[in-house]
Amino acid sequence: MRTFDLAPLMRSSVGFDHLNRLMDSATRRDTTSTFPPYNIEKLGEDDYQISIAVAGFSRDELDITLTDGMLIVSGSSADDDDDSRFIHRGIAKRSFERRFQLAETIEVVDASFDHGMLKVNLKRVVPEHLLPRNIKIKEQKPKNNKVSLEDKAA
Repeated sequence: MRTFDLAPLMRSSVGFDHLNRLMDSATRRDTTSTFPPYNIEKLGEDDYQISIAVAGFSRDELDITLTDGMLIVSGSSADDDDDSRFIHRGIAKRSFERRFQLAETIEVVDASFDHGMLKVNLKRVVPEHLLPRNIKIKEQKPKNNKVSLEDKAA
């Protein structure tokens, strides 16, 4: 496995401690399933939506958690107690967990569930202190280097 040394980048940057963890997770082999399928859409300048196809799941079987910038969507299938005998079972209704790493400026607005689609709405909210601003440059007054006669006498 390839490893990346971020030390040269860290010498001239401040506050990017999580970058190493993010690089590790990006370079790690993806052993997760492709179930359930999902889309990530950009709806506007600062609005996003994650749509997850969760056919066969009810609202009570789905869970959305936000922990330390990680959005975790999971579904656990309730046991089917009926004695149905399927000839073909093509609708996968197995437990799953999907993880999405969110930027620090992304907030989860809400979630909705309709016709087998779970939609999570996100919004980029940039705090005031992260917005670009101009820094006023003060004019330095020259220091007075003249030595007075009183200073010489002392």
